Amino acid sequence: MAREIVINTTKHESRIAVLDEGQVVELWVERTRQRTIVGNIYKGRVTKVLPGMQSAFVDLGLDRDAFLYVSDVIEEVEDLESEGTREIQIDDVHRPEASISDLLREGQEIVVQVSKDTIATKGARITTHVTLPGRFLVYMPTVNHIGVSRRIESEGERSRLKEILERIRKGPGGFIVRTAGEERNEEEFVADLNYLTDLWEQIRRRAEKTGAPTALHHDLDLVLRTIRDVLSPEFKTVWVDSVEQYQRIVEFLDQIQPNLVSRVRLYLRDDPIFEEFGIEPEIAKALKSKAWLKSGGYIVINQTEALVAIDVNTGKYVGKRNLEETVFRTNLEAAKEIVRQIRLRDLGGIIVLDFIDMEIPENRAALFDALETEIRKDRSKTKILQISEFGLIEMTRKRVRQSLERSLTQACPYCGGSGRIKSNATISIEIWRELMKLRDLHEGQDVIVRVNPIVYGTFSNGSEPVFAEIESHLGIHLVFKPDDSLHHEQFDVMTI
Repeated sequence: MAREIVINTTKHESRIAVLDEGQVVELWVERTRQRTIVGNIYKGRVTKVLPGMQSAFVDLGLDRDAFLYVSDVIEEVEDLESEGTREIQIDDVHRPEASISDLLREGQEIVVQVSKDTIATKGARITTHVTLPGRFLVYMPTVNHIGVSRRIESEGERSRLKEILERIRKGPGGFIVRTAGEERNEEEFVADLNYLTDLWEQIRRRAEKTGAPTALHHDLDLVLRTIRDVLSPEFKTVWVDSVEQYQRIVEFLDQIQPNLVSRVRLYLRDDPIFEEFGIEPEIAKALKSKAWLKSGGYIVINQTEALVAIDVNTGKYVGKRNLEETVFRTNLEAAKEIVRQIRLRDLGGIIVLDFIDMEIPENRAALFDALETEIRKDRSKTKILQISEFGLIEMTRKRVRQSLERSLTQACPYCGGSGRIKSNATISIEIWRELMKLRDLHEGQDVIVRVNPIVYGTFSNGSEPVFAEIESHLGIHLVFKPDDSLHHEQFDVMTI
């Protein structure tokens, strides 16, 4: 499987795409003025404790207070587990229920880490369970736990890695071996362990010397974070279009994984790198609600505040034999494309997939298996429920930052994000109602109606009979005037 990473950077933004067999499967954009704060560590001050919501708000020195839930607060007995990095999944450790008011008080200063960016109107979500990712290990200062990434499937290798960690671990805290740690030797783990524990000590000393709110540690920027978290031996090439970033990546890799340095290539052609690799058209497509399948079918993706709904349609595909086979083939193709779109658009939270209903149970089972196979390629934590009797599949995907659509777009000033505006017919009826309220009119009086120019184009050609009826009924003369300053749905009625 040929996989590549393509990096485009300017002084204003960084864009990174992951290509699988030439097809874009993941895409990240980070603006210089809007860098993600996920992974950053702060010393914050508790501004409000809400026992009824079992949560608290903490001032980190940002535009908006961050949100801290009771399960993300360390008790005095520091034996709780952290979520780790995006690719790590650990079983929950249950503890007796505690009230947020027993753990925190207003004005208290605490060290926290951002686990989720500000999304829409919600402030950042934070946790006191700090995790520090290295190249091969994740260090959890507050957790007494040793684990191995679930993506390392060999039981023999898992046992070997745990034995190494037991041997080299010193002092408090726990460690998890990342996927990149597979088949690594003890010396490499010792170097990673020493780096991470020293880093934590530096953060702690900084926290002791400074007051809240203040930033104690910033995670790597998008480029180096991707090299650390995503790049592995299965990638053939890393293409970079900036000499400065190329040098940074090579120096960084020389420290953490020198055997991959030779795979980094500097892109020198005149054509923009994202156009050369066909990524720009994929970005444009990812901002549309409809995604076409090769067969002629399509999927429709709609994001709401609470969930993402994805609908599958046969479209132009009519099949060759019978309806069940046509539906089954469309669903199978859609399953693969849906997972690609979820990863590409970085969709998260609750996702509902509305596949076309199938009658044969074996086809339903095969579709679910196909979806599970595809979702294993995703590094984000996901959970899928079985197909319901209505043909729906519910799934959750860990949401850490805003989706691609929310990052690159803003709400339409016309529709306010609904995707719909009033039709010209609806506006004409509203004008009719307003005109019918007029009083003290005299025969032949002019009444001026100011409307948006697009609406004016419809009304001025006499295609709305309601206005002829109004003129006849009230004995007045309507004068429509276009006004660029008016919203599509706005209008003004003035008598002269």
